[in-house]
Amino acid sequence: MREAELKHCRLAMLAAVGWPLAELFDGKIATALGLQSALTSTGASPSLLNGGLDKIDPDYWVIVASIAGLAELSSKETKEEKGKSYVAGDCGFDPLGLFPQDKAGMMAMQTKEIKHGRIAMMAVLGYAAQEALYRIPVTDETPYFFKSIL
Repeated sequence: MREAELKHCRLAMLAAVGWPLAELFDGKIATALGLQSALTSTGASPSLLNGGLDKIDPDYWVIVASIAGLAELSSKETKEEKGKSYVAGDCGFDPLGLFPQDKAGMMAMQTKEIKHGRIAMMAVLGYAAQEALYRIPVTDETPYFFKSIL
């Protein structure tokens, strides 16, 4: 269960950052590349509650599912290679070398990931709820968080 929670926490942390970044920069990037923006008519990120998922090309979902499948296969290979020294959540991807090598350090790092990931899950839930209820982008609902840096 720890491994599943770590994976979901990592995805939630990426989503917590990616959701507002998409709202801030998708239109600008799409215009620069001559593409249609993927945001909804109100400027919100596409989601199940907001709508807008019909704008996303089905090929994108195939690519995302393929990448997720490859990541799972890589994780399985890492688990088989390390055998008894495998630590749940260690998917063998650490390009910056930040993951500790000792068992106690690994557990402490993963506990931090889980704590931050749970907060990120609540943040993403908050983004979805805000946009579904108020029908405006989260970056417009709370501009003091997102627009002061631009």
